[in-house]
Amino acid sequence: MSSLSLAARDCSTMLRRNLLHVRRYPSLTLNLLLTPVMLLLLFVYIFGDVMSAGMGGGAADRSDYIAYVVPGVLLMTIGSTVIGAAVSVSTDMSEGIIARFRTMAIHRGSVLIGHVVGSVLQSLASVVLVGAVGVAIGFRSTDATALEWLAAFGLIALFATALTWIAVGMGTASPNAEAASNSATPLILLPLISSAFTPVEAMPGWFQPIAQYQPFTPAIETLRGLLLGTEIGYNGWLAVAWCIGLTVLGYRWSAASFNRDPK
Repeated sequence: MSSLSLAARDCSTMLRRNLLHVRRYPSLTLNLLLTPVMLLLLFVYIFGDVMSAGMGGGAADRSDYIAYVVPGVLLMTIGSTVIGAAVSVSTDMSEGIIARFRTMAIHRGSVLIGHVVGSVLQSLASVVLVGAVGVAIGFRSTDATALEWLAAFGLIALFATALTWIAVGMGTASPNAEAASNSATPLILLPLISSAFTPVEAMPGWFQPIAQYQPFTPAIETLRGLLLGTEIGYNGWLAVAWCIGLTVLGYRWSAASFNRDPK
């Protein structure tokens, strides 16, 4: 058997291990999933009329605000879900199982790859569930073509991969699971200061560059354009650039921390 086949087999084994952990301990996933669902329901049913009136020049229309807010919440779901990857990796690093893996004849990178692929699959499943909630409360994307839906799915998968590598880097660098969870909190907070819930143009002038050029806003505007037909502009290229940059950064950070000799 070739070295590539052995590496693929080890990665598959580690992926199965992580998916079994998710199945046996669903409470963490449920807690992380509830955050975007509750925010979606809160902004639609509590603030929806006020927010839509402000965006529409005085005419309150909750259905318009549902169409606006759902794409942002979908990407916020990814930021919330990948925190589980940071906690899971940190738990492995601090409980000694990684030291045991180091002594075994397995591909060294398979441990991290198993965590990343498992987290991406979990994020995609979470996005589908939150999207189903959005459809149930009135979200519709009737103008999107099959190609645009495929591009939207690709963007979500790419964004999930990028954030997962960053979360794994946080997990490998954290001394324990609690620290990993705290360090990954910005992945939930960043969408709150993006265009997920309100247009960037409605923010104070000094704050607009912060909201405009962070990772979430270009991705949200691109997803919104693909699903609703709004203007994408340069946001598509900026979103892809952010995803590639975060993936490379997270991978190098994770590999460096993981390969560091344990004390």
